[in-house]
Amino acid sequence: MMKRNAHYILSTHWDREWYLPFQAFRFRLVQLLDQVLDGMADGRLRGPFTSDGQALLIEDYLEVRPERRAEIEQRARAGMLAIGPWYSVPDEFLVGGESLVRNLRMGIAVARTFGGEPSRAGWVCDQFGHISQLPQIFAGFGIQGTFLWRGVNATATRHFRWRGADGTILPTYRFGDVGYCSFAFRVRRTDRPDVRLDQEDFRANLEQFLAAEAEHTIPPPLLIFDGGDHLAWDTEAYRAVAGYAHWEDAPFALTHSSLDAYLAELLPHAGAISSEISGELREPASMPQAQDRHWLIPGTLASRVWIKQENAACESLLLDWAEPLSAWANLTLNRNYAPGLLDTAWRWLLQNHPHDSMGGCSVDQVHADMRYRFSQCRQIATELANDAAQQLAAAAAPASDGEVRVVVFNPLPRPLAEVVTLDLEIPPDWPKFQEFFGFEPLPALRIYNSTGAELAYQRVSQELSRTRVMLSPLAFPDPQRVHVVRVALPLRIPALGYTTLTLRPGELDALPPHPSITPSARPIRHPNRPGLATSERSMENAVLGVVIEPNGSLCVTDKRNGATYTRLLTFEDSADIGDGWYHGVALADEVRSSTAAPASVALLHDGPQLTSFRIRTELRLPACFDFTHMRRSADEITQLIDSIITLRRDSDRIEVETSVHNLVADHRLRVLFRVAQTQPRC
Repeated sequence: MMKRNAHYILSTHWDREWYLPFQAFRFRLVQLLDQVLDGMADGRLRGPFTSDGQALLIEDYLEVRPERRAEIEQRARAGMLAIGPWYSVPDEFLVGGESLVRNLRMGIAVARTFGGEPSRAGWVCDQFGHISQLPQIFAGFGIQGTFLWRGVNATATRHFRWRGADGTILPTYRFGDVGYCSFAFRVRRTDRPDVRLDQEDFRANLEQFLAAEAEHTIPPPLLIFDGGDHLAWDTEAYRAVAGYAHWEDAPFALTHSSLDAYLAELLPHAGAISSEISGELREPASMPQAQDRHWLIPGTLASRVWIKQENAACESLLLDWAEPLSAWANLTLNRNYAPGLLDTAWRWLLQNHPHDSMGGCSVDQVHADMRYRFSQCRQIATELANDAAQQLAAAAAPASDGEVRVVVFNPLPRPLAEVVTLDLEIPPDWPKFQEFFGFEPLPALRIYNSTGAELAYQRVSQELSRTRVMLSPLAFPDPQRVHVVRVALPLRIPALGYTTLTLRPGELDALPPHPSITPSARPIRHPNRPGLATSERSMENAVLGVVIEPNGSLCVTDKRNGATYTRLLTFEDSADIGDGWYHGVALADEVRSSTAAPASVALLHDGPQLTSFRIRTELRLPACFDFTHMRRSADEITQLIDSIITLRRDSDRIEVETSVHNLVADHRLRVLFRVAQTQPRC
């Protein structure tokens, strides 16, 4: 009988940063790759080395080892280095779908710079669950198989067919009881650093491991993956693997291989895989650790929320503003920009996307380093977006003397027709009007649309005499004063389009009675009544009615169907004795709720275009967790929670912005929104 092929994959699972910061891990990475390259050079290492599915690992190495680039390129061309397809192996749930696409695109491009063909193995061995669109994304890059561990409890066999959200099906390999570390644990015994193994031990362990893999594998080829967290090449274990081919009684044909070679042999036998799983893979572990050590680790979705906020802001800057506006300016104005700036911004951002980075579950220094990368991405994206927007605005709406032209862009792929809020900058010498006693001067501002029709607006706020610095390539920075007036007004903007507004000063009033009195403008008034506020704690438009309850929660009625939702915007606080990976539930917990908490309500803006309230909720919370007595502290702190809720004219949504200056330790604060409707009672 033909022996079943066993593909031995030599790799490492390289978290770029985790329980050590990046530079500490890179110091060890240099030692690891030096050893690998030296082994290839002297013939001790005869098969390919896999770079954990990512190209960034090689970039990081060459940044401090540029003298070995020629060796890297030679090994990549010869197939001795399997690089990619990812740039950095990302968390799938915490980054946007387009970021996953850009990550693969950059990883494949970077891998090609080393002269070899990028790996096409769908490598997601350690992510904390998997999105339902991943098969679709992989297939779009010619990736025909997936390798994973977490998120699915199917352990009877190593393979299943994974059907993605769009119907794409990929054969998927699910690692065994210790995941991608199974070989390291079972053969190399890396879980027992005190144990010293000889060649007989390695042989016995290898035989047992191969037999177990064969028992759980239906298609002919076996996968033997040798690569645990930050593990270097174990030359003694490798000798045992290399010598296996010479064992007379060897039941398998064990060869040093790659994930791509394994897939090439597996795909013709994919029909033998009978099990199919559809959609998102987010199953928590259902078996004891003795049977399977698959942990889902869901707590990372909420650890260090600032990371998630920064990432979302950077993705939006790049995808909604910098890229489309730069492309638009290039196509319509022949405005050149450096594409390398966008690539650099994406590179900074993608370096923050590995699961231990985005998850917020690493040591503090790791996440301090992430702030710098986010900052670099933001700076580049902001400059590109501002420059392109200014060029487009100048071409679309040149201003006449005494006017200010404003261009408002819509980056969405759908038309926009709603009340928008704009900060308008106007010259400080434009006339102002005041109420009778003159307590606050108001710039006399008129707004006209592209057809010349005057637009009624709601004046929301203003800041007078703010300094703006004008930059020119031919002159020193020029500080100038402007008045910033925030207005709300209804606009219609086509999908991926723009509209123009013209700002003009109001007319001067009659001449003042005395030359020493500065002339004032005639008041600019638009209807500001009735506003959307219906009482000191309620508001409504044509679609929604909102009532703020005495405890600060919301009661919302949908006028279209009469559905009422109560206790929205309720806060719940509990102890958290866990870490960055897990929410730790304490046995002697005290779960505090804002359902009986005092709240104050302030009406911030009220007009026909929008109305905003601020709700300040006061929660009395234990100052910390008393780990000596394993209960929440008897000392209490008043934790303030500010929420600004806004309702716009004709809008079918309520906008909520909540701010918390945290004063409490060892706790989890959640906001609750009831999704089931209740009996009308607002």
